[in-house]
Order: sequence, then structure tokens, then C-alpha cells
Amino acid sequence: MSHRAPPGILAPHIPADAYRRAEATGQPVVIVVHSSDRTGRPLRQYLIPLTVAGASAAGVFGLVAAFLALLDFAVHTATAIAAAAGPVSVGGITLKLTRSKH
Repeated sequence: MSHRAPPGILAPHIPADAYRRAEATGQPVVIVVHSSDRTGRPLRQYLIPLTVAGASAAGVFGLVAAFLALLDFAVHTATAIAAAAGPVSVGGITLKLTRSKH
């Protein structure tokens, strides 16, 4: 009687004599392997890049809003200074910075 090892890797709870008995009688051997491997990617791999992209978009939006507010403030300041200063002359050339109200 030759003792040969069963094919593949068996789970530790299946005794070798049960395999040999099934092999001798012709009964099928059913081996159940529990696997916890996931076929898809975990949700974290999708959420982290989306969170970073959302934060970046919000940051760019805030930066553009701050730039436009600063530009609006600069234009109002330049208009107020030009209205208060009146005409400016440099080297004999007179520039009228704002329109007269009359």
C-alpha cells in the first residue's frame, strides 16, 4: 500500500486518512476554503483622492474670490484717490483722471 500525499494544500482539519478512504472508495473529496480576499478596491482608495480634489477646488475658489475682492478694493481706492486729487500734471502734460461732474 503506497502512501502518497494528497494533491494541493489541505486545510489542517482534514485528516489524511479521510482523504485516503475517500480515494479508495471513489467518493469525491470536497475541500472548502474560506477566503476573505476582496475583489474590488476598498472605499478609502476612492474617498481620499476625491477629498483632496474637493479641498483643492474649494481652495482655488477661495483664492479667486479673494483676488477679485482685492481687485475690487483696489479699483475703488484708485477711483477715490483720483477723484480727490483732480488733474495730475507731469512734465507739462496734464492728465484728467476722472470725468467732471458738471
